[in-house]
Amino acid sequence: QVQLVESGGGLVQVGGSLRLSCAATGRSFTSSRYVMGWFRQAPGQEREFVCAINWSDANTCDTDSVKGRFTISRDNAKNTVYLQMNSLKREDTAVYYCAARQGLTLATIYANYDSWGQGTQVTVSS
Repeated sequence: QVQLVESGGGLVQVGGSLRLSCAATGRSFTSSRYVMGWFRQAPGQEREFVCAINWSDANTCDTDSVKGRFTISRDNAKNTVYLQMNSLKREDTAVYYCAARQGLTLATIYANYDSWGQGTQVTVSS
């Protein structure tokens, strides 16, 4: 079983930046076997894909609302994935979740992920 713990959320002003971290642990976790993803969910809305990355650093942030502003990276030695968020907007306010799935495919649908963190709140204020 894989455990994921997010950190780095908080309150930030419009135009500011935040970096979220997700640390993966568990006896079955080997970084080369897992794709790591970030999703977010705002109140009353469905969970939305943000970014994903596999062990060889192939990655995507193929969501129009974050393109050019968010980037994903990982440190396999630390079993940690990061989400760098720049030029934050009020509409980026949400709970951000880290997720993991076995394999290499950069899945963008939350149902394709097996393990989830508890989420970290990001609030962007003007």
